[in-house]
Amino acid sequence: MTPRTLRDGQRCEVWTAPADGGEPELAFVTAQTLFEAPNWLADGRLLLNGDGRLWFLAPDGGGPEPLPATGLPPVNNDHVPAPDGTAAFCSADDGHIYRVPLTGGAAERVTHDDGARHFLHGVSPDGGRLGYVEIHDGDGRRRGRLAVLDLADGTVARPDVGDGHCDGPEFTPDGAWILLNTESFGGGAGHAQLARVPAHGHGSLERLHESGRVDWFPHISPDGRHGAYVSFPSGTLGHPADVPVHVVLVDSSDWAAERRRIEVFGGQGTMNVNSWAPDSSRFAYVGYPIGDGLRSGA
Repeated sequence: MTPRTLRDGQRCEVWTAPADGGEPELAFVTAQTLFEAPNWLADGRLLLNGDGRLWFLAPDGGGPEPLPATGLPPVNNDHVPAPDGTAAFCSADDGHIYRVPLTGGAAERVTHDDGARHFLHGVSPDGGRLGYVEIHDGDGRRRGRLAVLDLADGTVARPDVGDGHCDGPEFTPDGAWILLNTESFGGGAGHAQLARVPAHGHGSLERLHESGRVDWFPHISPDGRHGAYVSFPSGTLGHPADVPVHVVLVDSSDWAAERRRIEVFGGQGTMNVNSWAPDSSRFAYVGYPIGDGLRSGA
């Protein structure tokens, strides 16, 4: 899979926004490389992907620096740091998930050859389990299925989240729940909604918010108080690139309680993975405006 690139006249803008609903701030802009899906690391840097590699970016200035990794295939925008801050887990274009030291070094593959492609989105608070979406035979027309890998013994659990396609599984800070978006509430493709399921598989899928739009990638802050997600126009299939979307900030005790709705030209790459700061004060996202079109901090 060829890494995404910027179109003629397009730029990549990395923004951060405060949890209280205040004004977003532009952290970095480039017309050279298409960066995606920021994670906020414990040392204050952002971890993003671009050109098939992982990069560090300091929000307070300075250019991106590549993470030196050996044995790592080109990566996509599904990557999450380990809770202990020593490594990142990332999905690569060969369909597998890898562990990569954040200081650089050899990458280690952690998923099995099981006939599926593995799209990572969450690491449990204790660092022992990975939440990801598996799609068998690499066929994007097939529905994604929730899977949880136990890193200690290699076993895989598949909690029941219904028959609809799902994506974005992410553990809550207390480890009790997995948040995700799903089309299991009816309407089929183009009706993704936010939901949660017990992380240990004992319980049923619960809807977080009923929306007339297509909502993807629920992300919860480390203190559990705030949430953010990407909202596509009604009827959108999948999570495409280069469309007008909303980045929505909410109170996580009620995902319908909006604090801020930010207009962004983006979608794919904007906020695929958790991008909350360790102190829960801000989150990061990416926009891809073209020419004098919609800016990403409106």
